[in-house]
Amino acid sequence: MIAALGLAAASDGWAAGPLPDFGAGGVGFAQVSGPRVFEFPRDHGAHPQYRQEWWYFTGNLESDAGERFGFELTFFRYGLMAAGAATAGKAQEGAGGAGRQAGAESAWRARQIYMAHFAVTDVGRQRFRSAEKLSRGAVGLAGAENPPLRVWVDDWVVEEVGQGAVAGHWTLHAAESGYELTLDAEALEAPVLNGDRGFSAKSSEPGSASYYYSIPRVAVHGHLVRDGKTIAVHGLAWMDREWGSGSLEQQGWDWFALQLRDGSSLMFYSLRNRDGSHDLHSAGTWVSPTGASRPLAVGDVQIDVLDYWKNPRGERYPAKWRVKVPAVGVDVEVRPVLADQELTTAPRYWEGAVDVVAAGDGSAQKAGGRGYVELVGYVAQ
Repeated sequence: MIAALGLAAASDGWAAGPLPDFGAGGVGFAQVSGPRVFEFPRDHGAHPQYRQEWWYFTGNLESDAGERFGFELTFFRYGLMAAGAATAGKAQEGAGGAGRQAGAESAWRARQIYMAHFAVTDVGRQRFRSAEKLSRGAVGLAGAENPPLRVWVDDWVVEEVGQGAVAGHWTLHAAESGYELTLDAEALEAPVLNGDRGFSAKSSEPGSASYYYSIPRVAVHGHLVRDGKTIAVHGLAWMDREWGSGSLEQQGWDWFALQLRDGSSLMFYSLRNRDGSHDLHSAGTWVSPTGASRPLAVGDVQIDVLDYWKNPRGERYPAKWRVKVPAVGVDVEVRPVLADQELTTAPRYWEGAVDVVAAGDGSAQKAGGRGYVELVGYVAQ
């Protein structure tokens, strides 16, 4: 959602991570100040005039034998300097570098940093594995190209298949200890603009916003290599895209992406203030089985925590929820398929596959569904 890694979070999120604190506010970068006109497939590609953005895939898979898996593959781009600053820096370097030709620059010098997270939840074996890659956007180590879209860090990649599709068709590939995943991913519906026509305000501060769209239903199929054995898999994924230049003031967030079996979808992010209260800028989107979308404000959604899970360090995450959206008839329980789905990256966070079941008298959303939940800001870094 708004960066599992916390790239767009307040600067203390960066201080806890592997990169230096570049500060908040995105000085010199383009700012998100209001709605814009989206154009697809162009907007599936990179927006380097903004400080940060991400390409985000999560999903639930099944094998032909009925084995269940969850997966996450996320790519982050972070600009080190704005285009104007880059030009000025290059001129100064050329003027002051003894023996260096004016304007000359090392091919290793990076203006973008890329990071990627990959995780697999192996439900049958009660196993969760995750990995992280970080690289500079130089000499082919990592980058983002468009058209056609290709985003990669080392050999992890999301790559567009063909061109011209508004919704999108991609291949995904990543590998870590014991698991290698290759998927064909094809959107089943057009992008859904979150917030005000894709403008997602995270606070009342100018620039504390992003452009945000989702594709809640993406059909995926391919293969998962587990401990050297290839398993054919298929399922349903969710794609999130977001970019901007601002930062977050809140302590963290709970993000829900639920695909209900009646064909509807629900996304909601609950921003948590540092005093534990829910921020008024929490928001989401409900998509009907026919594809009609409806924005959701903080007052439209009630989320109650029903259970908790503690990691080996004794830190506590929510681990079961009741989610109600009365206006659209949603009343469900959301349950992790595995309690421990914590990524021990920098910063650490919980991101995992969930089941959705009817709550209350069972009259709402009887068929249930599946989805993903992300929990950020619960543990010390």
